[in-house]
Amino acid sequence: MHYYLTLIGILFVYMSLWFVISLIKQRNDVADVAWGLGFILVTWVSFVLSNDSGSRGLLAGVLVSIWGLRLAWHIHMRNRGKAEDYRYLAWRKQWGEWFYVRSYLQVYLLQGALLFVISLPVLLINKNAGTELNFLDILGVLVWLTGFFFEVVGDAQLARFIKDPANKGRLMQSGLWAYTRHPNYFGEVTQWWGLWLIALSTPQGWLGIVGPLTITFLILKVSGVPMLEKKMAEHPDFAGYERRVSMFIPLPRKYD
Repeated sequence: MHYYLTLIGILFVYMSLWFVISLIKQRNDVADVAWGLGFILVTWVSFVLSNDSGSRGLLAGVLVSIWGLRLAWHIHMRNRGKAEDYRYLAWRKQWGEWFYVRSYLQVYLLQGALLFVISLPVLLINKNAGTELNFLDILGVLVWLTGFFFEVVGDAQLARFIKDPANKGRLMQSGLWAYTRHPNYFGEVTQWWGLWLIALSTPQGWLGIVGPLTITFLILKVSGVPMLEKKMAEHPDFAGYERRVSMFIPLPRKYD
């Protein structure tokens, strides 16, 4: 229990510090940068706290670090020099005089709690690494690599599309975006399912399924796909795009 309570305490301090940073910068979208870095923090702290992480813990730590650093850097570069993300701007207006209290509770502390739950496969791996590396680890890495490909390539394709002046006012529908309307979100979810597969070779590792289930639910039903779909629906080309291209799982494009 000390293992998990220590990690919860560290996450509480970590997210509280990011709340202070948001006050200084006067923008809440720094929470998006804190997201990926928080997973790296909790992963390596749990690795150090445990005496039985082994090669499986090291593998999981490397995978989480690659994902978290890439995501944090991508979001930082995307937001640099721009106004605060539209989601947080909307909350500033909606929450009014309660904005700072609700930001601390609903953005930072809630995000810290979700971060802990989603990272459970890795925390279970580090608590007791279990058997030597085996087929499930290889399968997990392959699934993780598939997700990483979709997230990285999807983000890169969208960034290039937005930077091209010829695409002003157009809706991204090419590359991976021709097979799924959210390749980056699909990639993020898939990577956590890969990490859960790696956790299956550890004692009670199957309990870590709550992690990928949580991130899947959040992205499909709460803060990922629904919010972006609502924004995309304002584009006149979205109705046709929605009809032809799968929302989440990559599938062959339909033709009218």
